[in-house]
Amino acid sequence: MNKKVIYFFALVGLTVGSFIPTLWGGSLLGGMSVLFSTIGGFVGIWLGVVVSKRFS
Repeated sequence: MNKKVIYFFALVGLTVGSFIPTLWGGSLLGGMSVLFSTIGGFVGIWLGVVVSKRFS
């Protein structure tokens, strides 16, 4: 597995996940932002592993 691909997808997942609560007027530093950032990070890691396995 290529670690750089996994790190990239994790970073994108963390970033996108933290911005989701702002769509309904939430704060970037609020609890929901932290929660969605964590979920986005896990989804990003999973997606990075899948992509890394697929193209390696």
